[in-house]
Amino acid sequence: MSEEELIVKDANGTRLNNGDSVSLIKDLKVKGSGGVTLKRGSVAKNIRLTDDPDEIECNVDKVRGLVLRTEFVKKT
Repeated sequence: MSEEELIVKDANGTRLNNGDSVSLIKDLKVKGSGGVTLKRGSVAKNIRLTDDPDEIECNVDKVRGLVLRTEFVKKT
């Protein structure tokens, strides 16, 4: 493993990779979406890692192109 490789971990410390599925561990209000709230347990499939180890990109049923903080998700 090179030092440039980004290591992204979920709320439990499990390593996340591109294409993984994650579920929310907390209800989250989505800003700029007209009052949509994502409920705890909602699943986001096929995540994409970003340049920031604290954020991932994903699509959820109600919202496309969502950026989530890794502290609010766990690997499924």
